[in-house]
Amino acid sequence: MKQVLSYIHPDAQLADNVVVDPFVTIDKNVRIGAGTHIYSNATILEGTTIGENCNVFPSAVIGAIPQDLKFKGEKTEVIIGNNCNIRECATIHRGTASKGKTVIGNNCLIMAYCHVAHDCFLGNNIIMSNAVQLAGECNVNDYAVIGGGSLVHQFTHIGCHTMIQGGSHVNKDIPPYITAARNPIAFSGINSIGLRRRGYSNEQIDTIQDIYRLIFNSGLNVSDALQRIMEDIPATAERDEIVLFIRDSARGILKSGR
Repeated sequence: MKQVLSYIHPDAQLADNVVVDPFVTIDKNVRIGAGTHIYSNATILEGTTIGENCNVFPSAVIGAIPQDLKFKGEKTEVIIGNNCNIRECATIHRGTASKGKTVIGNNCLIMAYCHVAHDCFLGNNIIMSNAVQLAGECNVNDYAVIGGGSLVHQFTHIGCHTMIQGGSHVNKDIPPYITAARNPIAFSGINSIGLRRRGYSNEQIDTIQDIYRLIFNSGLNVSDALQRIMEDIPATAERDEIVLFIRDSARGILKSGR
């Protein structure tokens, strides 16, 4: 571990090859994995775990107490996986009594000025572009991409392999495999480019397209569309994920953009 002109609490646990640049603050009850680099002026506060081979850039703050008036000082956590990049001035807050932790998975890119509020759960391979703001208790699934300046309402669920246009106001759940745009937020097609990049076949993409035609373009209400999907479209992992996501949606899903 390289340590210069920084404050590291004696109870913090840092792997031997963690690099800590000048003017960093690392609080008690912090764990940082091998190969991680903490850049100048970053602040890592109590209850934070950061995995291996991560980069925390200048002026990022991880583990601050939540901006939630119900928070009463309970012991909560931030957990960040491996190979993540937390860019300049990003803020990631601890959990509350609601869930107890804020979680970011592996291989995530959290760009400059992003905010991840209390009790959010982010999966793997997620990209949050500059200044995305996640309110409390959002759930973002694997490979989601959220465009810069987007505002995501509390308790929102964003499905896997989604692409959300920059500047969006996300106040509805975003089902898997789609692109979302416009204001108010609306369905604008399948994320076919992203799916092909990740190895989805034309057959899989066509099936996803057929499912969303029934949901958004058939004239059926959502419940009837889901029933038709289960009857008419053979079972696949993608079909079942879409149906389960929509059935479990507490906020309701976005509308068609047409």
